[in-house]
Amino acid sequence: MMGVFPDFEGLEGIGELREVIGALLTFVLIIAVLMLIVCAIGWALASSNGHHAAATKARVGAWTALGAAILAGAGVAWMNWLIDLGQQL
Repeated sequence: MMGVFPDFEGLEGIGELREVIGALLTFVLIIAVLMLIVCAIGWALASSNGHHAAATKARVGAWTALGAAILAGAGVAWMNWLIDLGQQL
């Protein structure tokens, strides 16, 4: 019977890849949260001043920024889970 196992030493740079992807997703998360704050402030100001078109655009921007923040945060967790899973194989 022959034992065949994956060669993890053949994949050089997996640590650097984890750092680069983590840094990019962190950057996206920070920008998304900042945009969420800006859009929420714009939404509040436009709604309170009766600018319904601007409030609608700011609301769409806030929901989009929230979705991007959720995806970026989940992306970091998913990437780490996949890399850990791959190392266990």
